[in-house]
Amino acid sequence: MGELRIRRMAEDDIGAVCAIRVRGWQWAYAGLVPQHFLDGLDVAEEAQRRREFFSEAPAEVVNLVAEHAGSVAGWAAFGPYRDETSGRRDPAHAELYALYVRPEQTGTGIGRALMTASLDLTRERGYSGMRLWVLKHNARARHFYERAGFAPDGVEDAEELAGALVPEVRYARSL
Repeated sequence: MGELRIRRMAEDDIGAVCAIRVRGWQWAYAGLVPQHFLDGLDVAEEAQRRREFFSEAPAEVVNLVAEHAGSVAGWAAFGPYRDETSGRRDPAHAELYALYVRPEQTGTGIGRALMTASLDLTRERGYSGMRLWVLKHNARARHFYERAGFAPDGVEDAEELAGALVPEVRYARSL
């Protein structure tokens, strides 16, 4: 595969990260979320929102990029687990907020490298476990997370996207 470098995301990476995120949604979630929602995703709008998030993100939120052959090929973000029902953060558990790789580079080890780096940094920060949410019917992603040591913990929810309820499953693993 050549040289792969995992590093902290810089503000200059936002455009590439947003293109990866939008293309990743459109590729991975086709048939799982309403197509008109996916078709309406816009890289420029996403970049504007991401710039705000990036500049205002608390120090405990970590954004990593995978750089391959001189360009950004993947992105991962993690930080304290967010309990949406209570609005509180869980100090014992981290949450993997996002992990995306350019669709044409899936299966090359980039996602695995981002996951390993995220888990290592999470462990270094003293968390005892990590959680994440994955679309219930996204078999490819669920298989990826299971290979990384995650398993469903019995918690399920649904997110409303463009008028449709999209079921999600929470995965967890100890560190």
